[in-house]
Amino acid sequence: MTGSPRVITFGCRLNTFESEVMRGAAAGAGLGDAVIVNTCAVTAEAERQARQAIRKARREHPEARIIVTGCSAQVDPERYAAMAEVDQVVGNAAKLDPASWPRATDARVVVNDIMTVRETAGHLVDGFDRRTRAFVQVQTGCDHRCTFCIIPFGRGPSRSVPVGEVVRQVRTLVEADCREVVLSGVDITSYGSDLPGRPSLGQLARRLLIQVPELPRLRLSSLDPVEVDETLWRLIAEEPRLMPHLHLSLQAGDDLVLKRMKRRHGRADVVAFCERARRLRPDIAFGADLIAGFPTETEAMFARTLALVEDCGLTYLHVFPYSERPDTPASRMPAVPKPVRRDRAARLRRSGDAALAGFLGSRVGSTASVLVETDGFGRTEQFAPVRVDGVPPGAVADTVIVAADGRALQGRPCQPPGVVSGSGAGSSGM
Repeated sequence: MTGSPRVITFGCRLNTFESEVMRGAAAGAGLGDAVIVNTCAVTAEAERQARQAIRKARREHPEARIIVTGCSAQVDPERYAAMAEVDQVVGNAAKLDPASWPRATDARVVVNDIMTVRETAGHLVDGFDRRTRAFVQVQTGCDHRCTFCIIPFGRGPSRSVPVGEVVRQVRTLVEADCREVVLSGVDITSYGSDLPGRPSLGQLARRLLIQVPELPRLRLSSLDPVEVDETLWRLIAEEPRLMPHLHLSLQAGDDLVLKRMKRRHGRADVVAFCERARRLRPDIAFGADLIAGFPTETEAMFARTLALVEDCGLTYLHVFPYSERPDTPASRMPAVPKPVRRDRAARLRRSGDAALAGFLGSRVGSTASVLVETDGFGRTEQFAPVRVDGVPPGAVADTVIVAADGRALQGRPCQPPGVVSGSGAGSSGM
């Protein structure tokens, strides 16, 4: 192996961003022959898949230097260090520090106490591997303690990237022809609580749209519905470059389950949030994270979560059967049998598939602004996948939706190929 190191990524959008940071840092340190495995600790299945990928990487690249990092490596470094296939384990703070990557390091395990980390640097990824969409890290860590979640122990306390640094990164990406930016983090609605003046996520987005008017499209990663600030509500209502697609960290639709999860919202809060957003932006679409089979969940409790899909008009579901995480409070609660968890997760996914098919079917005959990402494929403002021919990657094309198959849309450019909108950008007066 030569050139750029191979990076295998598990988990969230933030991990995707950080994998690109590591790719550049490792290449700069002369580790072009390395395989970097960026792990996730959200579920036991994610950890199993990471270990499987490590073993496969060693079989396929017997001479490579295999480096394991990410949340699972941060939480349990000894487990990965004990694997014969692994050359080095690097923690979540060290992985973003270029000084951690030189081949000459003697340390097999480079993992610090993540709870002591108090700053998050802005890490620029030029062009994001020439993609039309880029993730920009604005925050990491979490100060909440949901009873099922181990991520605070993998990411540490909430830390934010200063507004000016985020603006600089986005401007550089736009200059490199990036057409859409996704603001990402572990808990982005807590953005700014650690910065001077305590700027909110909405204030960050507002400043960004004002100072980078050439940015055609801005998206947000997963939001906590009770932490959305009034400036962000105003942007949802008035800013066309903020895409009408919000992904919500919900986890459940039953109040007792939410209480036992130690979430900060109730069922009524979520329904009210979606109703308000839809009043302000009628074309908005919602995604959601949902856990099936949380400890003590009865069939009646699960039914309330299942009903939330229709009650809130959820379109894109990320469904997880509950997975015990070591030393979390939920792992000590009375467990739901695993077959029941899997069955409930399957039922939620079927409901989500039906909701997505209904949403896509409703778009037939409408016109959408589609960012074409690869030859023949793009995304609408609401993040719906679209097959559209004759439009070059990177273009934003007004597209007539002519068909839907339950999983994706089929579109036809409103204008002849090559005559498409250059950016869709407009200056924000906010």
